[in-house]
Amino acid sequence: MTKSAVAIWSLVAIAATILLITTGIRLSLGLFIQPITAETTVNIVQISFALAMTQLMWGVSQPITGAIADRFGARWVLFIGTLVLMLGCALVPHLLSAWGLTLTLGVLIAFGAGAGSFSVLMGQVANQVPEHARGTASGIINAGSSFGQFLFAPMLQLLISLPLIGWSKAFYVLAAISLLCLPLAWYLTRHQSAPKAIAPTEPTQTLSQAVKSAMADRNYLLIHLAFFTCGFHIAFLVTHLPTEVTLAGLSSSVASWSLALIGLSNVVGSLFVGWSVGHWRCKYILFWMYLSRVILVAIYLMAPQTPMTFYIFAIGLGLTWLATVPPTAGAIGKLFGVRYLATLFGLTLLSHQIGGFLGAYFGGLAIDSFGNYAYMWYADMALAFLAAVSNLPIKEPKVVRTTTA
Repeated sequence: MTKSAVAIWSLVAIAATILLITTGIRLSLGLFIQPITAETTVNIVQISFALAMTQLMWGVSQPITGAIADRFGARWVLFIGTLVLMLGCALVPHLLSAWGLTLTLGVLIAFGAGAGSFSVLMGQVANQVPEHARGTASGIINAGSSFGQFLFAPMLQLLISLPLIGWSKAFYVLAAISLLCLPLAWYLTRHQSAPKAIAPTEPTQTLSQAVKSAMADRNYLLIHLAFFTCGFHIAFLVTHLPTEVTLAGLSSSVASWSLALIGLSNVVGSLFVGWSVGHWRCKYILFWMYLSRVILVAIYLMAPQTPMTFYIFAIGLGLTWLATVPPTAGAIGKLFGVRYLATLFGLTLLSHQIGGFLGAYFGGLAIDSFGNYAYMWYADMALAFLAAVSNLPIKEPKVVRTTTA
């Protein structure tokens, strides 16, 4: 390894900061549902569809941007993505219709945030970090996304509540913040104008061959299935938790702080899970994480709907929230190598976001049809259990522990 440890971990920190910004913006959009529906002619089903498209198009962006980064390098993917994200945020207040919000929230913000997200960033870093440190590195990067949710949710709720700013000008603030990704992306890619060459120990394989080989592998398909259900769970909650809080008769601050606590506790969860990837098989880590969600939702449904219930529920969920990313990426890396990790992991993120589209949109249909989310919670529990058990048959190599002198 030619780069010093300081240089390597600085790259990890920069990648985590980019993800902090892009994920913080994307996962806080649910806070805009109530003010937009209250002040415009857009109804909750229409904005739920727009935010469902955010989930889906963010997923579509992952294999596309990952493949471009694998083929041509990550710099221009990150640069152009940042500009698209900025444009999407700036246009939201000017395109207040069902199709306008679908374009801005569902396409522009989704693709912009997706270009600076997991597949490109983890693919970029994985090729520069030694194998024994990849789990920890991915955990740190993932913690960045969680910390972004912790920072952005209360900040946006404050901006929305201020008379001189409100929800419309809050989008201009997001547009300005997104531009911080430009210098960060330059630093991350300053020594890489082209993708890293294939290591001598890795088999020579084209991108299309790698994708075909993975898609024919049952292990890869099981990873997709589990991550699909994970996407349903996360998108339903991040989109509709603010409305669930409103149905309980609680203030909007409970929703923003619940989302913030999810993000903060996931920093802890991501770091621990990232470390765990180097000590236990990823499939067992994922099994227990998904099973814990079944238990947590069941407890939540039986508990009184008080602010403390939401806060405890948020902390419990946050420990596994996006912490599924390091072991999922780790399992793919162990099964198929890291040369095309941005593309292969990007495809699993697409499955994740197809589930996310259904979770966000069906949540809107449920509240419009039944006035509550009861059936969504039951579906969420069933899918979380399916995600847990689908990891067990994966034939993942045993963890090779390294010792240092």
